[in-house]
Amino acid sequence: MKTALIRPAVPADAETLAKLHRHVREACLPYLPRLHSPLEDHAFFRDHVLPASTVQVAEADGMAVGFAAWRPGWLDHLYVHPDWQGLGIGSRLLAVATDDLSAVRLWVFQRNVAARRFYEARGFGLVRLTDGSGNEENEPDALYAWPRD
Repeated sequence: MKTALIRPAVPADAETLAKLHRHVREACLPYLPRLHSPLEDHAFFRDHVLPASTVQVAEADGMAVGFAAWRPGWLDHLYVHPDWQGLGIGSRLLAVATDDLSAVRLWVFQRNVAARRFYEARGFGLVRLTDGSGNEENEPDALYAWPRD
């Protein structure tokens, strides 16, 4: 059985998290445009995500297989490697985030049905749908909240 430990991210994780982020998006959300290079992704995680967020990494056999990043009131990232999805890692990462926050909002692409079901099954309520004009992908998204608004 596959198991992963959850640990706090460190600055040296930036490149690994950027690569995992890109891999999950390409594998699970192939309809999204590629807007940034791998170097830009790395800089984003190094210069923005890690310094401004609480980040927890799910690691198995020395390899990052998932991560969550949040700041007060917002879950900004929750990604799990496709080979590790369905094993409870996303639920564990989400539990760490919600234990740290009294209320959480997050954005998810409307077409990401698996993620929408995941959050709804864990008590998140749909707040509103958008046409995508507010995100750089121009992809319709959905705002969720926990506890439900």
